[in-house]
Amino acid sequence: MSEHPRMMTAIGIASPGGPDVLAPEERPVPAAGEGEVLIRVAAAGVNRPDVLQRRGHYPPPPGAPDIPGLEVSGTVVALGPHVDGVAVGDAVCALVPGGGYAEYVVAHAGSVLPVPEGLSMEEAAALPETFFTVWTNVFDRVGLTAGERFLVHGGTSGIGTTAIQLAKAFGAEVFTTVGSAEKAEAARRLGADHVINYNEADFVSEILAITDKAGVHVILDMVGGDYVERNWKVAAVEGRICQIATLNGVSENVNFSRLMVKRLIHTGSTLRPRDNAFKAAIAARLKEKVWPLIAAGTVRPVMDSTYPLARAAEAHARMESSGHIGKIVLVTGAAA
Repeated sequence: MSEHPRMMTAIGIASPGGPDVLAPEERPVPAAGEGEVLIRVAAAGVNRPDVLQRRGHYPPPPGAPDIPGLEVSGTVVALGPHVDGVAVGDAVCALVPGGGYAEYVVAHAGSVLPVPEGLSMEEAAALPETFFTVWTNVFDRVGLTAGERFLVHGGTSGIGTTAIQLAKAFGAEVFTTVGSAEKAEAARRLGADHVINYNEADFVSEILAITDKAGVHVILDMVGGDYVERNWKVAAVEGRICQIATLNGVSENVNFSRLMVKRLIHTGSTLRPRDNAFKAAIAARLKEKVWPLIAAGTVRPVMDSTYPLARAAEAHARMESSGHIGKIVLVTGAAA
């Protein structure tokens, strides 16, 4: 077992509020329990759920640390009992239920993956949350297949950049919405076939025109609100919509006749509260089907910016500005 300190620096949330409530504090280094590993964190991804947790709207699940952060990269420094397939000294990235904004974090071994060949620690930290989320929702839950038309809203977000690349890599025709000309160009570079600037055009009429009113087969939506019925309008007959967030709020009054007439499936999920076995199954599929694409350079994490761990507040301000393209990552300075 590697030596590691008793205390560490972590980012705490003093009270629900704006980015300024995030501040470094001293915490005990956690211990790896049954089936867990302790990782010395090199970098941690910043995600929308972290922002919601900071605001007091997304509490960690039972047993998870109150420290924000759902994905990390780093080096394994200790193993709990009954861990197979991971060794001390391994360079890894991991999905965690919390605790990522820290110098050390505990992860369940099943949610740990090797750093793909050719990626830096910063890039590896940008993988788990978005790749786990996109894979389980787009491919497992609503079953996107080659030749289908796929729409993801917010194409230059962490989720969006991942969804565009994976959908394209597996043979879909990709549509996306963005909010600026700069973001439209970025989405095209990632492989999106059709990009609609929602500040200049209505995505419903644009997509229906492009598809000769046939619509799209699969939609991944993080917006909610008035996008619910607009997604139903743009969906193909027997289309599938997967809801993974509601950034524009909930929609309480919708016309269900559109869903019924088209025989649509509108489903949704959240990943953070799912059990370790569920997440381990996703990790296994990613390692088999996606990690080779990353190593080959076919799919890559899109990086927006990095910040030192102590400047987590600035990273959150960057995310909330919605000016970012790709992932925002915190770095601890730990050696790989």
